Amino acid sequence: MERLLIAAVLVGLAVVVAGFLQRRKPAPPADSEWNIPVQLDRRDFLRPNAPWLVAVFTSSICDACAGVWSKAVHLDAGPDGPVCAQELEAIADAEIHRRYGIDAVPLILIADADGVVQRHFLGPVTATDLWAAVAEAREPGSTPGSCETHD
Repeated sequence: MERLLIAAVLVGLAVVVAGFLQRRKPAPPADSEWNIPVQLDRRDFLRPNAPWLVAVFTSSICDACAGVWSKAVHLDAGPDGPVCAQELEAIADAEIHRRYGIDAVPLILIADADGVVQRHFLGPVTATDLWAAVAEAREPGSTPGSCETHD
């Protein structure tokens, strides 16, 4: 009889603890969001009349930034081309970093002729992903879909 009483108390205690744990709210997600501008004033950048802008926000003390810029620079199509790629270094271009609230680098913004950011990459990016994003922004449907949907 004594064992039955101990078992009943333990079961009751387990039910109370389980109920408490179920009512406990999950921890809020960590505040790790960085500012990603959604609109740019194209007059703030080189070649404001180019149909597409690839703005690469970097810092001279960022190891990943040089690699990102070395991939993006090849997207620039020259003075009359459809794509203008521009590096904006944190110290040399501090005012533009402040104006757009850039708080993490490397940051790539792909903006259309109206300055609307169509795609962005925060952190290192592969040349394939970057070039495909620009191609897709310029001509939707021009790049294959995700490999996950293929047989």
